[in-house]
Amino acid sequence: AGSVQRFLGPLLCLWALRLPPGCGAAARGLDVASYRERVRAMFYHAYEHYLESAFPYDELRPLTCDGQDTWGSFSLTLIDALDTLLILGNVSEFQRVVNVLQEGVDFDIDVNASVFETNIRVVGGLLSAHLLSRKAGVEVEAGWPCSGPLLRMAEEAARKLLPAFQTPTGMPYGTVNLLHGVNPGETPVTCTAGIGTFIVEFATLSHLTGDPVFEDVARKALKALWKNRSDIGLVGNHIDVITAKWVAQDAGIGAGVDSYFEYLVKGAILLQDKELMSMFLEYNKAIKNYTKFDDWYLWVQMYKGTVSMPVFQSLEAYWPGLQSLIGDVDNAMRTFLNYYTVWKQFGGLPEFYNIPQGYTVDKREGYPLRPELIESAMYLYRATRDPTLLELGRDAVESIEKISKVDCGFATIKDLRDHRLDNRMESFFLAETIKYLYLLFDPDNFIHNDGSDFDVVLTPYGECVLSAGGYIFNTEAHPIDPAALHCCSRRREEQWQVEDLMREFYSRKKSKKFTLKSAANHGEGQSAKDPEDASSEKAGEKRNSRKSSHSLLSCPSQSFNSKLAVLGQVFLDNT
Repeated sequence: AGSVQRFLGPLLCLWALRLPPGCGAAARGLDVASYRERVRAMFYHAYEHYLESAFPYDELRPLTCDGQDTWGSFSLTLIDALDTLLILGNVSEFQRVVNVLQEGVDFDIDVNASVFETNIRVVGGLLSAHLLSRKAGVEVEAGWPCSGPLLRMAEEAARKLLPAFQTPTGMPYGTVNLLHGVNPGETPVTCTAGIGTFIVEFATLSHLTGDPVFEDVARKALKALWKNRSDIGLVGNHIDVITAKWVAQDAGIGAGVDSYFEYLVKGAILLQDKELMSMFLEYNKAIKNYTKFDDWYLWVQMYKGTVSMPVFQSLEAYWPGLQSLIGDVDNAMRTFLNYYTVWKQFGGLPEFYNIPQGYTVDKREGYPLRPELIESAMYLYRATRDPTLLELGRDAVESIEKISKVDCGFATIKDLRDHRLDNRMESFFLAETIKYLYLLFDPDNFIHNDGSDFDVVLTPYGECVLSAGGYIFNTEAHPIDPAALHCCSRRREEQWQVEDLMREFYSRKKSKKFTLKSAANHGEGQSAKDPEDASSEKAGEKRNSRKSSHSLLSCPSQSFNSKLAVLGQVFLDNT
């Protein structure tokens, strides 16, 4: 219980925060609903042209109105856009795409694929879609969420990646052949993020399937990086996965390192893991000590701490959002505002920005429609309701539509100085950029659920609470329901106190009917069923559209049983 409160508590308080009327959009007259609809139109302009001109290739080439395979041959944009469809409310297209993917995607192919990209885009996208299937009206099979076709596809894709982890250090190769495994001549040099960005997807897979191998390899890789940090507490950019020798010794928070830090925090929240959080907090101290200058973060030599590159990279713009997840909102806002000044200077974030000179770096002037600054704005707006964050969203919509929109979609901006375009629309534009923009302008989206509404399903392992909020986004913005990890336990030790707690809870309940009030009509909700009643029902699913007049995931004190229910622990029947 203590770890739940320590790690999940700040995130849930962040999600549940509500400021008084008069704050936020109304304070500066920004028409949130109008921008939300413009973002929706942007999505369909890109998505429909992908379907018409590029499918089944991975990505759309918007200047020539055709397609290309980039990270494999998975119809990648379709997988990446799937959960965005549901967030926009399009259940019929979600259902159609689920069927298309089941029939058309094959991972048993002779293709060299990025281990990192396949994990975050394909495995992450399929896992998210699997966990959202029921909400999207898909007829799920008996045993869901512990089984299902999208889960089996995610598991198959992840198994294709496992040979990459068979190294002396446990750190994976960067590339794997999906048919033959690691090629004999494959380079052993992998970036730090390519080693430390698996725990969210792989732990979710292990908890849903019962196979610990995925979480085990992800944890081993994380610990290998931790073991090889420098004496001053920093990690470099690229490492040899055979010898554990650092090849690139630049330390920072941006490209090549970024999502390693992100996954320590998100893994800690998802898994209630003190060790992962303590790792991040130690790194955070070193990052502040050696790389932070006037709310900018520079690149330094990992062993000495001396500045090696005084540049801001667009990928670093995720950092304020990550800071908000650990409650460091003031520092997050100051750094965000620095980054926002760069956006306003160019109408986008150049890949590299020289901080002392205040201008772009040669051959790094492009903006491939990345989401990171918008992502941070979404997180920080949930925490503060500062209207400046909505203004970034407004500026992003205006810039992208003015500079990047073409007849067949949205094109990468090759140079922010003269607005030349490149013939590519990365799949993350629909997976992340559009999604975070839409969520910034849609405060009532189910993703922002504060726990006042949730579903109950009956699995082979007991009764389970889902869709209560607190979603963890992987680094490709695919939301994972943390409660789902507690639905499919095959390990006895995970049952810990639950049986005794629920017996005590139900014995007290027999003398007093237990109800939850509806926030909408203040009427009585359905009474909770006794375990005897539950055990007589068929194993399958049931939905209680239970709402309460207060947020069950908000910060005020609650009984332990109430928190346990909402956080999704397995409710076991007497069997």
